[in-house]
Amino acid sequence: MGTKGMIDLYASTETQRVVVSGFSIIYSAFVARKEESMSIHPTFNVSVIFGKRDEQMLVACARQLIEHISTSGSTKPLVLSLGLQDHSSETLRGVVSAVTANRVW
Repeated sequence: MGTKGMIDLYASTETQRVVVSGFSIIYSAFVARKEESMSIHPTFNVSVIFGKRDEQMLVACARQLIEHISTSGSTKPLVLSLGLQDHSSETLRGVVSAVTANRVW
């Protein structure tokens, strides 16, 4: 990330939790999960719990993270909290990269 921030990763028996803070007072929170189906290609569902519902880049970030988590073998849903001032694709790629490099699942 271009600005200083903090990434906290938590794994519990039921969920994966990621908290990313760029020290913004506006947070968005998401729940992302892999949908079970008979299809060969997995389907992922991302729901906004609170925060900005019109920020498609934040939803895409949550979707990329749940895809990485599920391809690593975990079936747990992801709870993602983002408090970023910068919602650029470069920043969000940095978030995905940092979280997947330091995975706890």
